Amino acid sequence: MPDSQAGPPQTSPPSSLNPGVPATHLFLIRHGEVEDRYHRVFGGKIDMNLSPRGQEQARLLAACLRSRSFDAIYASPMRRAQQTVAPLAEARPLSVNTVPELREVDFGEWTGLNFLEVRERFRAHAYEWLHHLERGSIPGGETARDLRARVEPVLRRLLARHLGQSVAVVCHGGIVRVLLSLLLDLPLSKMSCFEVDYASLTWVELQPHKIEVQLLNFTPWRDHP
Repeated sequence: MPDSQAGPPQTSPPSSLNPGVPATHLFLIRHGEVEDRYHRVFGGKIDMNLSPRGQEQARLLAACLRSRSFDAIYASPMRRAQQTVAPLAEARPLSVNTVPELREVDFGEWTGLNFLEVRERFRAHAYEWLHHLERGSIPGGETARDLRARVEPVLRRLLARHLGQSVAVVCHGGIVRVLLSLLLDLPLSKMSCFEVDYASLTWVELQPHKIEVQLLNFTPWRDHP
């Protein structure tokens, strides 16, 4: 059981910010819309599929990025992420690097419950889930400390391997926020200020002297019926 008294992890910027090297570009992509029965549900470790709309969102996002060159593509092993990365990868001479540590947050006893059920059973406001992760107050679930322990090593390896390159990372809303909190050196709870929609793109540029968010929650499918 995670230590419910543990505070938020103390983050630090990645060590790849060295002068004299070109910028590294990270394109953080959340999977598309999931099956209707999992809307407003803490799906977490449930290995669900995309909905038909989610499949279309993935296709539209891939079409928007077809002129963008990537040096590598990484993805969560979960079906919703794999189905989202497929159209992005199919037109490129790249294989997808599947990374187990990019799987979604484990919500413990909240898994499979909708927002109302979480409030009724646990007297917790579902909209404050990032704060609950920091406090370790989701029974049987991961904490912010747990998430840093599994995601930060992946981020550091990726940045070391692809210094000065462009990399796509297809994962989950929770993991996009964990990555942003690590990159921006902010507590995970502060990521509640950022919306991370289905099939959204967030572009982070790591320059030798600073880190900049170039694009946040870009959703090219939004203008389509």
